[in-house]
Amino acid sequence: MHKPVASTINTLAAALYRVFCASPDEAWKEIREACYDYMSLGGLFSDGPVALLSGLKPRPLSLLLHFFVVALYGIGRVLLPFPSPKRMWLGAKLILGVFGIIFPTILAEGVRQMFFPATIPAYYKIPTVYRAKFLVSYQLSERRMSSGV
Repeated sequence: MHKPVASTINTLAAALYRVFCASPDEAWKEIREACYDYMSLGGLFSDGPVALLSGLKPRPLSLLLHFFVVALYGIGRVLLPFPSPKRMWLGAKLILGVFGIIFPTILAEGVRQMFFPATIPAYYKIPTVYRAKFLVSYQLSERRMSSGV
């Protein structure tokens, strides 16, 4: 189990890795270009993703917001100034690619752990080895107390 900060950073790092892997597909090229252009806008557009990646702002909803804003920015780049059927198809491939990146990554990290970390009981946060040692020592102390030693 990771801490919520680690889940957000891991999800962003895995998503960026998948986006920037070499692929000859034109939709992936557009996603990469949209990421570069989005970050080059500066201000909130670069501060948010940098704060997420550095762990300064580990909010999963902020991660989703920036990820889908980049996707919409990419779709806007593809469709403007004149949408054509080819560009619309490329925009559809782009949004499907984005969904195919972020949601499997979030599922792998754990939805409950990432978005609702307070609902995970502390019992499950203790590593198994330590939990087993604690239970054995607790059972031994119970036996000693019941036998009067």
